[in-house]
Amino acid sequence: MSKFSITSEDFKEGEEIPKKFGYKFENKIPNIYYANPPQNTKTFALIMDDPDAMAAVGKIWVHWLEYGSAHQDFPHSKCSQGKTDFGEIGYGGPAPPNGRHTYIFKGYALDVKLDLKEGYSKQELEDTMKGHILAEAKLTGTFTS
Repeated sequence: MSKFSITSEDFKEGEEIPKKFGYKFENKIPNIYYANPPQNTKTFALIMDDPDAMAAVGKIWVHWLEYGSAHQDFPHSKCSQGKTDFGEIGYGGPAPPNGRHTYIFKGYALDVKLDLKEGYSKQELEDTMKGHILAEAKLTGTFTS
């Protein structure tokens, strides 16, 4: 059986994320796809962050938090959105303060339906997922302002 994975038609693993997805550019949401989830998956969750921000701003910067039912086509417009470190709900694209940063999109297959209030934090999402992660996968891309 194939392994759970997340992919994007907008960029490949390890590649440069196109400018239109950048926060200071068009801030378009990249298409993220989930493949081969475990059989009992009820929810997909996604965390996008920038670990390289630690050196520049002293923390891993959260760019996107969302979750939605695994039993639909998973359009991002139908997902529950968390709050980014920009202080906004929904997607906040790459915006490195200095040079090239790596962005990690972490996908999770969960065995429960989540019910968090829109605008939840990364910590709230991680706490709620604890003990319910059937599989996880990641997709990385780079971005230079």
